[in-house]
Amino acid sequence: MNQVGTETVDLSLRLLEFLAHSSAPVGLSELARQFDASKATLHRHLQTLAHHGFVRQEATTMRYTAGIKLFVLGERLRERFDVLAIARPELARLRDETKHAVTLSALVEDQVVILELIQGQSFVNLATQPGTVLPLHASAHGKVALAFGPADLLSRCLSKPLKAWTPHTVCTRQALERAVAQVKSRGWATSPNQVLQGINGLATPVFGHSGAYAGAIAVAGTVQTVPGSPPPELIKAVTRAATQISRNLGYSGK
Repeated sequence: MNQVGTETVDLSLRLLEFLAHSSAPVGLSELARQFDASKATLHRHLQTLAHHGFVRQEATTMRYTAGIKLFVLGERLRERFDVLAIARPELARLRDETKHAVTLSALVEDQVVILELIQGQSFVNLATQPGTVLPLHASAHGKVALAFGPADLLSRCLSKPLKAWTPHTVCTRQALERAVAQVKSRGWATSPNQVLQGINGLATPVFGHSGAYAGAIAVAGTVQTVPGSPPPELIKAVTRAATQISRNLGYSGK
């Protein structure tokens, strides 16, 4: 593909990503400002994308938004993660048992990505949604991935700056290494006030049929309802659900 063709594809992909992340339809003038491109160029790209269902233009405002095709493809991709389909019944049971919000994550290209969220039965709803990327060093999901995921994941994480999301975030090499060693030893992780002030998660690993790390599940809530030192019955509930999901994936280990 020549340079012009490559630039054309690049612009189309960036347009799709921008529209997918926009909370409301966007006009052509605003897109032209965002991408520093002419309206004519953007209009050609948008019309092609609309023809294939990736973009939709509102009839009344003439603004653009992401099309249904993106949703359909995204849902098909989500179902490729076997762990998602298999975990859903256990996630629902765990939410009903604990009353807390429940999340499922997978490790995708060294990033912890939320695959599913079931809101808890409380007045606090989590802003986390499927597709959210959580920090490896600061989240309970991330620490579980560092402890039970690929052997070199921790070193790759430590090769980059560790962002301090709050004053309580673990953001030094020594502290993170200690935290990961503790998670390996006890089999679960927490993250009180480390990504968001006042919020904590309690996560445990899920393993696939080969014994490899397949992801993690967690309950989450305020630090009052999911304390930094969780009660034994809550730890047992999350661990029990993760163990059952692992068994349903074909894992035969402990």
